[in-house]
Amino acid sequence: MPDPARFDPARAMKRQRVLADFGEFALGSEDLDHVLTEACRLVADALGTDRAKILERETPELAIPARESQQLQEQGPSLLVRAGVGWGPGIVGTLRLPGVPGFLGARSPEPLAIRAGRETGVEIPEATIPEAMIPEVMRAAGVVALASVPIRMPGGDIYGLLQVDATEPRDFDREDTEFLRTYAAILGPVIDRLRKASTLRFTEERFRLVVENARDYAIFTTDPADRITDWYAGAQAVYGWTAEEAIGQPAALVFTPEDRAAQVDAREIEAARREGSVPNVRWHLRKDGTRVFIDGTTTTLRAADGTLRGFLKIGQDVTERREAEEARRESEARLTQFGEASSDVLWMRDAVTFQWMYLTLAFETIYGLDRATALAGDNMTSWIALILPEDREGAVASLRRVRAGEHVTFEYRVRRPSDGQIRWVRDTDFPMRDAAGTVRWIGGIGRDISEEKATAEHMSVLVAELQHRTRNLMGLVRATADKTLRNSTDLADFEARYTTRLAALARVQGMLSRLGEGERITFDALIRSEVSALDGDAGKVLLRGPPGVALRSSTLQIFALALHELATNAVKHGAFAQPRGRLEIRWRMETAEPGGEPWLHVDWRERGVRMGAGEGARPSGAGRELIERALPYQLGARTTYAMEADGVHCTIALPVSGHMRTGRTDNA
Repeated sequence: MPDPARFDPARAMKRQRVLADFGEFALGSEDLDHVLTEACRLVADALGTDRAKILERETPELAIPARESQQLQEQGPSLLVRAGVGWGPGIVGTLRLPGVPGFLGARSPEPLAIRAGRETGVEIPEATIPEAMIPEVMRAAGVVALASVPIRMPGGDIYGLLQVDATEPRDFDREDTEFLRTYAAILGPVIDRLRKASTLRFTEERFRLVVENARDYAIFTTDPADRITDWYAGAQAVYGWTAEEAIGQPAALVFTPEDRAAQVDAREIEAARREGSVPNVRWHLRKDGTRVFIDGTTTTLRAADGTLRGFLKIGQDVTERREAEEARRESEARLTQFGEASSDVLWMRDAVTFQWMYLTLAFETIYGLDRATALAGDNMTSWIALILPEDREGAVASLRRVRAGEHVTFEYRVRRPSDGQIRWVRDTDFPMRDAAGTVRWIGGIGRDISEEKATAEHMSVLVAELQHRTRNLMGLVRATADKTLRNSTDLADFEARYTTRLAALARVQGMLSRLGEGERITFDALIRSEVSALDGDAGKVLLRGPPGVALRSSTLQIFALALHELATNAVKHGAFAQPRGRLEIRWRMETAEPGGEPWLHVDWRERGVRMGAGEGARPSGAGRELIERALPYQLGARTTYAMEADGVHCTIALPVSGHMRTGRTDNA
């Protein structure tokens, strides 16, 4: 209560006016420093001093140096001269006063005086500040008395001190103290409001700076009807529309036409409304019509009472990453299609365990085993089990060489579980390394070379057969030349005989060259070829026998030469040389014993030939010698040759191929 003896109504009225003026001023300002400075000015004026200041309590969070922080713990928090009047440069906003134990406690004493005031005869309260703790700057300024009250924030926390300083000895009375307390009581809520407003402005500014500088993120907000209300720089950078163009537009503006047609935008908003936040990951539309892939979310914005205020949409432009991923997937899909379509099997193994990691469809065709079974369990062991035992060691050794860094091609045989067939496989394997150069995988291409192997083997047989035939032909040519030369009367006779015999050999050789794989020359084809080569009347010839009797290739040349000799004699002396002469050639197949070789029996009979005297005793010619001696010796044939009353009668029986014309060769 004021002391009635010292109560001054004019002073009280002035102080009330100061309080009112300050309250009015504080309500109209948002600048804390400005408000605190005005507060100091008004309180100094009200208490009739030239100096006043507000000391703000500092906390460790204010980055006080370590040494001072230790002092703070021991003596209490230091005090920053946050605002003031009557103080020279270097004080306000800079000077820190040391902490005093209990100085800011609940029972903070006020007023206070420095010890120097005692010497002036001024009444000093019990609590005083030791002069040694008064900063030199205050002593230098001549401060001899002060009054100080704590400024409490709503809730009771102390913000700091409101302090008036006197350079003349003075006894701050109870009214002064009550005025200061009232003033501080008004000041606390004002400071609290302005600090919160400052914090909010700082937060809003920080949010604005974040969203405006997040150029890689498209950020915008919409109202409850999903119309754009805020459009930040990142959204403009990503989508192309300016804020003036976008604000007020439906958020569907950035959706692709097909998504709008499918009402994807509406469903997304409904989901966000229901669940609070939903992913927004899809292709969107730019202003220029191009597409941008956004990886983002749509989040509902609600007031404290749950009222929907709109939606926040944040998305990152990941178009390049998306396109790279799609390109990679397309590449993998193409590679997979390539692998699946290949007739060769492609595969990849773990270089350490040799376990298959990948197999293409051709594996099932080549190995006769489905991929699921092949990849199950210890597939290295099951793969080795498919390989013929004699090829296993080489196959495994080849894999080890690849693991050591070599490119290796090796061949092996597998037995297919599906049908028991043996298939030849040629693997081309190569190491696959990681970024450090370590062989981590083994890639391979396997080809079924069974047909290639069979073809090579067949070619080898054909070459051997060709060499055999060539040797036989050369031997036959030489023998024919020798015999022809011995039986020729002169060179002209030799030329005539030898030329026709070579022609016969050439015909049969030509027939052989035109044969396909597995085909054989048949007897009817051979005899028709020889008969057609005769310069005789085809109407004199009777051919009778089964078609398609396949002859052994090894017998053809000498057999054809024997038929040529018979035909030549018929032209010169027999059936074709006389008007009534006829030639009958009959043949048949016979198998003497079940399972034995088939034999061809040929009956060459000339009829209507008038034989001359002594014709039957005519010495043996080259043709007869060939039939009676060469065929039995070289072909194992059984032959007869007789000069009967009306012409030559010759029989030839020789083993032939067991196959008919369309049968496969036995290479005999």
